[in-house]
Amino acid sequence: MLFNIAGVGTGLGILTLLVFGLLQWLHISTGHFLDWIIGVASFWWLLVIVTVPWNVHLEAREVLAEGSASRANEIAVDPKQLNYVEMIAKRSLTVAIALHLLSAVGLYILAATGISAVGYVSSGAALLLTALRPAVRFYQYLAARLRMIRQEFKYPRRDVMELQNRFEALERTVKGLEEKLDPEEPYSWVATHQRYWEETRKGLAQLEASMAQLEANNNAEHQRLARDSENAIAQLTTDSQFLDNVREIIRFFKTA
Repeated sequence: MLFNIAGVGTGLGILTLLVFGLLQWLHISTGHFLDWIIGVASFWWLLVIVTVPWNVHLEAREVLAEGSASRANEIAVDPKQLNYVEMIAKRSLTVAIALHLLSAVGLYILAATGISAVGYVSSGAALLLTALRPAVRFYQYLAARLRMIRQEFKYPRRDVMELQNRFEALERTVKGLEEKLDPEEPYSWVATHQRYWEETRKGLAQLEASMAQLEANNNAEHQRLARDSENAIAQLTTDSQFLDNVREIIRFFKTA
């Protein structure tokens, strides 16, 4: 802000001096060069003291008003910050009024001592702006306050804070769900499901291997039982033939 003011003041000062030089070149009576210098310097100085300290003071007053509104709605406000802003408001007001009065006195002395008659005009302007600048800024302040009050009627601070708390809670919930669904997180739902699925797959593979081994053992046992049965049947056949031979021999001896 200060740089903008300095730029505007410097630009107007250069423009004023160019106009003075042009009028002198055209042989038009323009007064003393010192009056022009004092006029430009007075304008630049009044521009600074009218803008900087008053803006700081009134901005601080707006911050205090918002802090009071927050306290009225039981919203936590740092007392140290409010005290600091109140100190800034008081000191900036004192500085602004002191600068106006000192500027008026200094410019009046310039005129009274005969250095430049522009000092009378600049001194009067300094005194006039002491009341005019706050009046204009106070109007802007009232307009801003009315806009803020209307905004509070539409969106009360308590409702805004409650909505903000709900939004923060929702944000935390969403963040928690993101962490639970993130496969990179070791304890997320996705990672846990993947571990369970891997363990289940390994268990099924082991079960399939066990079933295959049992089936192979069962087939081998059935084959062994089949061979044993065949051997038993063959043995019974051999024994039957032996018994037949024995009966034939006995019959032969009986008939002899």
